[in-house]
Amino acid sequence: MATTLPADLVAMMARGVSVIVGSRDAKLRPSIMRAVGSRIERDGQDITVYLSRSTSRQLIQDIAATGQLAVVFSEPSTHRTVQLKASRADIRSAVDEDAPVLAAYLRSMEHEIQQVGFGPSVARALLAHRLEDVVAVRFTPEQAFDQTPGPRAGAALGGAR
Repeated sequence: MATTLPADLVAMMARGVSVIVGSRDAKLRPSIMRAVGSRIERDGQDITVYLSRSTSRQLIQDIAATGQLAVVFSEPSTHRTVQLKASRADIRSAVDEDAPVLAAYLRSMEHEIQQVGFGPSVARALLAHRLEDVVAVRFTPEQAFDQTPGPRAGAALGGAR
């Protein structure tokens, strides 16, 4: 079942903040990688994260095999963080129509990390990719958790639909 996310968190995620994607294999060994982009649609009910195939092989393999993924969206300047979990994901190769989404994400991340003292070249290095090497992972969040450091860290967000 999908979870309803607070509008302010959806807005933060849609703006283009830091995204880390994790999964696990059948033996519960974790895999994790930074996404090179994200797209938020339908008020957070459809989320696509973009991964570099060449640097995320294990993670993509684990998502494909288990369907399990956890995605963390975090605002660098405030550490405001939300973790989303799902048990099913659709994986496809990126296409030309994804290029503007990836470019917008890069611009946003350049701005985000400038807020904490890093130049645009850092974002470009972290998010470097070739479109033909990018995989789009689409999912609907089933669980959401506040992971912002502080007394509410770990608290469930939203309600099941």
